[in-house]
Formats: sequence, C-alpha cells, structure tokens
Amino acid sequence: MNVVAWIVEGTWPACVDAVRRHTPDSAGVVLLHVTGPGAAGAARGAYAGLLGRADPARDPGGEVERLGAVAAERLLADAADRLGRPCVRVERSGRVEREVVAAAEGADLLICARDGDRSRLGPRSIGPAVRFAVDHAPCPVLLVWPERAPGTATIPPPPPHHP
Repeated sequence: MNVVAWIVEGTWPACVDAVRRHTPDSAGVVLLHVTGPGAAGAARGAYAGLLGRADPARDPGGEVERLGAVAAERLLADAADRLGRPCVRVERSGRVEREVVAAAEGADLLICARDGDRSRLGPRSIGPAVRFAVDHAPCPVLLVWPERAPGTATIPPPPPHHP
C-alpha cells in the first residue's frame, strides 16, 4: 500500500495521526507539502511596484522563497518525527491543488484534512484546494477533521424547497 499524506500548516498532525491509525506499518508513506506561488510572487510584485526605482539585486522574492523552503523542510521533519516510521518527504511547488493530485497518481490512498469552516458539518468545512483534490484524486481519499468533529446538530437545514 502506498499512501500520500498532504502536510499543511495547522492541520498536519491530524493527517499524520490518520496514517498511523488507518494504514499498516508496512505501507509506503509519502509526506507531501506543496508551496504555492503566492507569497514570493506578491513580494516580487510589491517590490516591482516601486515604479522603476527597484534594484533587482534587492528583490525580496528570492528570500521569501528561501524562507518558505526552510519552513516546509521543518514542517516535514516535524511530521516525520510524529509519524515515527520510515517515510519519504516530498516538497513540491506550484498550484497547490494540482500538485497534490499529481502526487497522488499511483497512490493507493490520499490523506488530507478539512481546511474550511470547521465549526459545523457541511460542505463549507472543505476549502477550494481540498475540494479540488477530493474531486480529482486518482485514488481513494481519506478526509479527516483536524480536531474533534462538530456534532450532527450543526448540519445545515435542508433548502426551503425540500419537504
């Protein structure tokens, strides 16, 4: 069995715990972190907005990328420590949701965590990137709550046109 666990800041412990709880010790595990293009691009854009006065040697985009890589490496190391068994750490960059789907190709299971409104049950508990991965994953998906799931009393009421 080959498992990909999507490691994201804030929700990664639940994904690692799900690997430990729901997969055999013999499973091949990939801890996947994806860095999106947003932060470095925003830093470059803001710096370029200095109307030609910007010194290209001082462009902060490279430093933002470096700091992001250091943070991702640390996050993957923490996840591997929590997992406590052999695994492969993979850092990818690009459109997050598409990189996750691509990384899941050939896997037997993708584990990811809800990333939306976690105060109630329902579709809004899943953000756009996780929704894309759930809808497009080429393998079964285990979707976990990062903390205790809300009670069934939080299910939204049916639409008014349904009896």
